[in-house]
Amino acid sequence: MVATFTLKFLKSQWRSFANAHPLARGVISYAVIWPTSSLIQQTIEGRDLKTYDWMRCLRYGVFGALYVAPTLYGWVRLSSAMWPQMNLRVGITKAAVEQISYGPFAGTSFFFLMSLMEGRSVEEAVQEVKDKFPKAFEVGICIWPVIQTINFSMVPEQHRVVFVSICSLAWTTFLAYMHTKNVDEEEKEAPSNEPKLSQQPPLTQTMSATTTTNESLVLKVKRALAL
Repeated sequence: MVATFTLKFLKSQWRSFANAHPLARGVISYAVIWPTSSLIQQTIEGRDLKTYDWMRCLRYGVFGALYVAPTLYGWVRLSSAMWPQMNLRVGITKAAVEQISYGPFAGTSFFFLMSLMEGRSVEEAVQEVKDKFPKAFEVGICIWPVIQTINFSMVPEQHRVVFVSICSLAWTTFLAYMHTKNVDEEEKEAPSNEPKLSQQPPLTQTMSATTTTNESLVLKVKRALAL
């Protein structure tokens, strides 16, 4: 009885807090969802509790909570102020505008800032964006317009950040895969340091065989003349 009452009380308190502070709720949601996405991606790689990169999870948590949540909250507030109505036409409009504004901004920010957080140089971070953002954008433009149309046309404003954060679990897992793809391939394709036995190329072997044959013919001719 006491436990049930306590749970109901905590639930009501959380609901009141979340409704009063939607940004804080988004920060908490992304602080959980982004590192979870990293763990899912690492599990797909074949890692386990002993080999998980926990620092990578921490970076994802910090990035999701302190960067993605505030910027997404700002975009949601701005779009709601520009198009306050909630209907299918407005939802499609917001989703389309997002794909040419906030979407590219969020994608490039992820690849650029995550690279810097890993200790790479600015030049390497820029190259990361050039190499991976176009492919990620091609996939995202097929998914997010549908999600955001539903979000903007059916979900109340105070719940939109949380709705998107839940939908972004799979998307962030995909981004984590895209971001770590080249690193994993480089580790697998790293050349061995073991010395290799030198071998003569076929052309050199052919020339050597020809030279030996010519020397044998010369010796035979000399012997014949000596006789």
